[in-house]
Amino acid sequence: MTKQPRITDSHCHLDFPEFEGELPDLLARASEAGVHRMVTICTRLRNEPSVRALADANPKIFYAAGTHPMSAAEEPLATLDELLALTAHPKFVGIGETGLDYHYTAESMDIQKQSLKVHIEAAQRTGLPLIIHARAADQDMADILSAEHRNAPYSCVMHCYCSGPELAKTCLDLGFYLSMSGIATFPKSQEVRDIFAAAPVDRVLVETDSPYLAPVPRRGKRNEPAYTAFTAGVGAEVFTMDIAEFAAQTEANFERLFTKVAAYKAAA
Repeated sequence: MTKQPRITDSHCHLDFPEFEGELPDLLARASEAGVHRMVTICTRLRNEPSVRALADANPKIFYAAGTHPMSAAEEPLATLDELLALTAHPKFVGIGETGLDYHYTAESMDIQKQSLKVHIEAAQRTGLPLIIHARAADQDMADILSAEHRNAPYSCVMHCYCSGPELAKTCLDLGFYLSMSGIATFPKSQEVRDIFAAAPVDRVLVETDSPYLAPVPRRGKRNEPAYTAFTAGVGAEVFTMDIAEFAAQTEANFERLFTKVAAYKAAA
């Protein structure tokens, strides 16, 4: 039996109700698929204790936290001190997700921008990567990320990248990373695949964004970390690489960006 390549699901939501009571089975399926670790993302800071508990309880799970842009108008504005305090935890590895979403929540664009800038400052202060959600806000996203990077450099991943080629170029020029989700496996997502094909392969991650956006051949089902393997398979095709080679490259990319994960592994 061929051994599965090792893959990291760089963005999932294991605290969401869709996974309640299933974590042991979910982790077992992930392991069988070669997905040996994951970063679970807290989208509302009031839920951080429960997300942290998931990471504390399992060596395969790391976590990040922030205020999702679609929740920015409903939640208290995150403060810099709040975010900085969270980073003391050894398995807290990124800031966010944060960003801009004008597709569903354009009416809150002003508070979204304010929230985003707080999260960027936390990334600048700590050296932890910023985790960005961007939808239907390409120009504002490019302008803010670029202006703040000129003020003080920071690292960043554009999670579940499905914005346009111009924003991708801006982000890659800043040294940021693009993360490939199940969207890249959809038949009508050729533009997304083309954007990734034009990116340096050493700046690409893979993720599920589970429980959402299950890749082909699980499209329409609940997504889960094991399915990162399907997206990685398409990524290998996009870059005309062997799956083991592509998986190894994304592992190296992940550890270069998420330095606390690499340090935690080294200390283990």
